[in-house]
Amino acid sequence: MTTASGLRWYVVRTRPHAELKAVSHLQRQGFCAYLPRYLKRRRHARRTEIVPAPLFPRYLFVAVDLAAQRWRSIHSTVGVTHLVTNGDTPVSVAAKIVEELQQRHDERGFVRLDQHRRFAPGDPVSSAARLGSCSTGRWWKRPRKTASRSCRSFAGWRRVTRSAVACLTLR
Repeated sequence: MTTASGLRWYVVRTRPHAELKAVSHLQRQGFCAYLPRYLKRRRHARRTEIVPAPLFPRYLFVAVDLAAQRWRSIHSTVGVTHLVTNGDTPVSVAAKIVEELQQRHDERGFVRLDQHRRFAPGDPVSSAARLGSCSTGRWWKRPRKTASRSCRSFAGWRRVTRSAVACLTLR
């Protein structure tokens, strides 16, 4: 959106969970605000829901012509903490970044994320865990019912975590 009129994209930091409120109030003031959102899978109390969530929590984009618009009013907008600046000057974002995000929208207006899996159980993997050494192994995943604790073991390093489900075993 870098046109002859001088509009450029800038990043706004919002209050926690106030992105939609900030977008609404910025648009009421005449600014063009963009909040990229995606569909997130949320699990709670044995229920799985697909809910909209910000792609960048607490951040959104706003198009401003610094020479023509009163951009300092963004700082006092409801839901906004501040405009990301370098000293007193707002830092612009390349228009190509925002355009590419907007091109990835689906028919409902949400950003499409790649859904392919990086690793499948049993895939060979390798890592340069230490300088000059390379370890290989296989990626595996424990069943969810028994995954209260899982283990990551790689190149002699072992750590037990409660949240990780995927594990790596040395070959």
